[in-house]
Amino acid sequence: MTIRAAAPQPQVAIVLLALLFVIGFGLIASTSFGEYPIAWLDVAKTMIGIDTGNPDHAFVVRTLRLPRSIVAVLVGMALSMAGAIMQGITRNPLAAPGIVGVNAGASLAAVVLLIVFPAVSPEGGGAIAYLPAAAFLGGLATALLIYGLAWQGGSAPVRLILIGVGVNLIVSAATEVLTTFGNIDAVSQALVWLAGSVYGRSWEQIAAFLPWLIGFGSLALLQVRELNVLQLGDEVARSLGSRIEWQRGLLLLTSVALAGASVATAGSIGFVDLMAPHLARQLVGSDHKALLPASALIGGAIVVLADLVGRLLFAPIEIPCGLVTSAIGAPYFVYLLIRNRSR
Repeated sequence: MTIRAAAPQPQVAIVLLALLFVIGFGLIASTSFGEYPIAWLDVAKTMIGIDTGNPDHAFVVRTLRLPRSIVAVLVGMALSMAGAIMQGITRNPLAAPGIVGVNAGASLAAVVLLIVFPAVSPEGGGAIAYLPAAAFLGGLATALLIYGLAWQGGSAPVRLILIGVGVNLIVSAATEVLTTFGNIDAVSQALVWLAGSVYGRSWEQIAAFLPWLIGFGSLALLQVRELNVLQLGDEVARSLGSRIEWQRGLLLLTSVALAGASVATAGSIGFVDLMAPHLARQLVGSDHKALLPASALIGGAIVVLADLVGRLLFAPIEIPCGLVTSAIGAPYFVYLLIRNRSR
C-alpha cells in the first residue's frame, strides 16, 4: 500500500464538514422524494418537530422514510470503517471484508437463520437482535478460519488475502446451496435481503444496530495508532514495541463486528467497504486518525445516495441499494486492480 502523507488539519476539518453536508443533503433528499413527495422545507420542519399543517407528513417522514435513510447512513459508516481497518491490517488497498470472505460468512449465518430457523428471525416474528448476533458469529467464524489457515509462524497479510478469497468462494457456494433447496417463501425473503436493501427498516433496526456501531466504532478509533504502526511493516512495528499478532487480531475482530452487524441489518451491500477508504485516502491521506472518520462519512453518503438513486431510477420500481453500489463498485475494483498490477 502506498503511504500518503496526512493532509493538514484545516483541510481535514473542511473535508469532514463537506462530507457531513453531503450526508445531510442525502438524508433530506431521500426523505423528500417518493410516491408521496414532500417539500424539502417541510421535511426539515418535520424532522425537528415543527408542525407543517399536514398530519400525513409526520407519518411519512418519521415512520416510513427517515428510519430507512438513517439505517443507510449508519450501515455505510460501519462498512467503510470495517474496510479501512481491513486494508490497514493487511497493508493492501484491495482488501475489504466483502472480498476476503468476512461478509460472505456473515451472510451465510444470516441466511441459515432466515431459511433454516425462520421462527426466530425478524421476518418470522422473533427478536430483531438475533440477526446481528448470528451475522457477527458467522463473520467471526470465517475470520478465525482464514486467520488459522493463514498462520505460518505469523499471519502474513498476503496469505490472509489469498486464503480469504478462497474461503469467500466456498462460503458463497454454501449460501447458494441453501437458497436452492430451502423453502420457497423463506428463500424469497433471503434473496431480497442478500441483494442489500434498507427497504422497510424501522427504528427497531436502528436501536439494534447502534450499539454495534458505537461500541466497535469507538474501539476502532482508539486503535488508530496501532493501525498507523502496522503500515510501517511487521519488523518496524515490532521494533516500536507493538504486539503485532495481538493488535492484528483485535483489529480483525473489530472489522468483523462492524461488517457482520451491517450485513445483518441491511444485507450484502457490496464494494462500499472497498471504495470509501480509497476515496478517503485521496482526500485526507493515510493517517488513520483522519482516515477512519472520513471513510465512515463517505460510506454513509454512498449508501444513502445509492438508496435514493435506486428508488428514483426506475420509479415506481425500486432497485436495492446493494445493486447500485455493486454496479459502481465492480468497475472501480477492476480499475484498482489495473492501477495496482505493478505491485
